[in-house]
Amino acid sequence: MSTGSPAKTPAGVFFQKHLPLFLDYLSAEKGLSSNTLEAYQRDLAAFGTHLGSSRTNPSRVTRADIVAYLGVRRAEGMSPRTLARLTSALRGLYGFLAAERILEADPTADLTNARRWAMLPKVLSPDDVTRLLDAPDVTTPRGLRNRALFELLYACGLRVSELAALPVEALRLPEGFIVVRGKGAKERVVPIADSSARWVARYLQTARAAKPGAAGRWVFPGARGKPITRQTIFLALKAAARKADLPASAVSPHVLRHAFATHLVDNDADLRAVQMMLGHADIATTEIYTHVSRSRVRKVYDRTHPRA
Repeated sequence: MSTGSPAKTPAGVFFQKHLPLFLDYLSAEKGLSSNTLEAYQRDLAAFGTHLGSSRTNPSRVTRADIVAYLGVRRAEGMSPRTLARLTSALRGLYGFLAAERILEADPTADLTNARRWAMLPKVLSPDDVTRLLDAPDVTTPRGLRNRALFELLYACGLRVSELAALPVEALRLPEGFIVVRGKGAKERVVPIADSSARWVARYLQTARAAKPGAAGRWVFPGARGKPITRQTIFLALKAAARKADLPASAVSPHVLRHAFATHLVDNDADLRAVQMMLGHADIATTEIYTHVSRSRVRKVYDRTHPRA
């Protein structure tokens, strides 16, 4: 696997030798998705190029070198989310190399991830979500499919990749839940609201049932037996946003996932339960929603302060 680093520099040689081993480890042992592996590869290849340009030996990188590089990327406008991913990639690589005794010490051992809530996510109000869900013309097969798509995104807080690859056997609609295979091939059980389950069932019994041969195993089939593409879901949401008089730039699958979590927290949902439903490995990732919700802070204040 090519790292993109200049091969003739010490950094290029180092990354060509060790980066494929690390990526193979992440794939085989951690079960990371191909999208995540590609992102890590880009991040680490760029770091290797930086080391080559600065004539820094990657086997002698210090914590100060890494912090300085992160500072440069932040100054260049890298988003907090991407900066956090870059930090995770660097920690993972150097932790792996130290564990394999390729390096004597891990320079990232006490390096913490950037706080992701430095840039708060966009959040749709419950009324905005209702308008979005109501936008598709459910008298048409495509409109009914889109309504079912949107209902699952919001009712279950799915990632778009999880939704696209959702198999029919994952649905447990009569029991009120679905089984989701998320990052690292980890499965989680997520409840689904009765009203959302009814829309999904209606879609399965009509629009999807009309093409049984082409549907395959996917809840939302695409072309040639493959699942629906993420791009198709994005475009469907953008069209619905315009019809609902919402800014198309403010609506995406991830925004609906944020809305799912924020609305739960607004109504005093237990943070651990929200973490489980979102499939977050670390509770710190879920804690962003306690920072997002001003209305929740006001609700707590009104309920608890003696002068409220």
